[in-house]
Amino acid sequence: EITSLLSLYGGQFSGEQEIRVNSPFWILSVPSEEMARGLMKRTVCAKSIFELWGHGRSAGELYASLKNYPMDKMLPYLQSDSTYKVHIHTFNKTLTQAQKIKKIDALEFLPFKGKVNLKKPEHIFWILEDYGMDPNNVPEEPFHLYFGRWVHGQRELIESYSVKKRHFIGNTSMDACLSFIMANHGRVKPNDVVYDPFVGTGGLLISSAHFGAYVCGTDIDYNTIHGLGKASRKNQKWRGPDENIRANLRQYGLEKYYLDALVSDSSRPIWRKGMLFDAIITDPPYGIREATRRMGSQKEIVKSAERSTENHIFVSSSYHLSDIFFDLLKFAAEYLVMGGRLVYWLPIYRPEYTEEIIPRHPCLKLISNCEQMLSSHTSRRLITMEKVKEFK
Repeated sequence: EITSLLSLYGGQFSGEQEIRVNSPFWILSVPSEEMARGLMKRTVCAKSIFELWGHGRSAGELYASLKNYPMDKMLPYLQSDSTYKVHIHTFNKTLTQAQKIKKIDALEFLPFKGKVNLKKPEHIFWILEDYGMDPNNVPEEPFHLYFGRWVHGQRELIESYSVKKRHFIGNTSMDACLSFIMANHGRVKPNDVVYDPFVGTGGLLISSAHFGAYVCGTDIDYNTIHGLGKASRKNQKWRGPDENIRANLRQYGLEKYYLDALVSDSSRPIWRKGMLFDAIITDPPYGIREATRRMGSQKEIVKSAERSTENHIFVSSSYHLSDIFFDLLKFAAEYLVMGGRLVYWLPIYRPEYTEEIIPRHPCLKLISNCEQMLSSHTSRRLITMEKVKEFK
């Protein structure tokens, strides 16, 4: 997620690759503080972002790094008419209050002139200590220490879009956190057009609309698209007259970004040639809680079209899982803009997993492959692909 957002905001990772892999603290290089705030308003994986003043592998290295930090960058936040506090965060270790105070007092060489305010300070400074990832082997001293000024952080996004509070839900409505991660992987931005070919109750449309994209989707299930049939919510037998995708977007003040949702078979695209999407973000059915279906009987009777009427409701047949993903990649290769992204979930059986089983297409480049474990034997992988070649 962070990699995708950095490419969107023009930033990059700095520091050692080893730190990125084995530490919860990452050093980024972003063009401005405004960009850093914009990144934090979008991410759901990061908790906070700081202006790094110094870091090192020991307390001595940290203090030396702080002494070399340009004073002109420090002074605006150390004025006598300002208030501040220093906060300590340790990863994989708990410190006593006395230990925390000792570490704060060791920073007395910094020219703090303002007053301490623990409740509502103007500036918050953090000492971050990394004690590794192994809870059974915690070292006496941290592997790495950081000191910086807190810039921005937010965790309200997930709570405000919680599925529990959503008006229209289904058996497989995507968790709010995961849907925002998918939108960030897709680098969704204002005025994009985002499409979900397995839209269901539209959970993935909400996160894209939140970022200012226009959203649309299709699904083979007539009842879901029109908000009919049995409800998925506990203690509710039937769906209400206003339970639909549009109502969900209206609930969050995002209705203006809603284009439409149509009943359609993803294996037979309905879009005209030349119709292009900026991102395709979807969660295909795996056949576990929602069936995999497509139009047509098992025998694909051609004459059925001749007998159809205006109110004809199609017959559906089984849709093999491998066909779903290969059709999805072919569709993305044809209907994505150049540089547009396809983001989708791929279910796998962990003991037999290899990267070779990930579906490929010559027009699409694999950007990321992230695992979400479901059990000891099963998981699903969030696949992000980018269109790099025109479809022919």
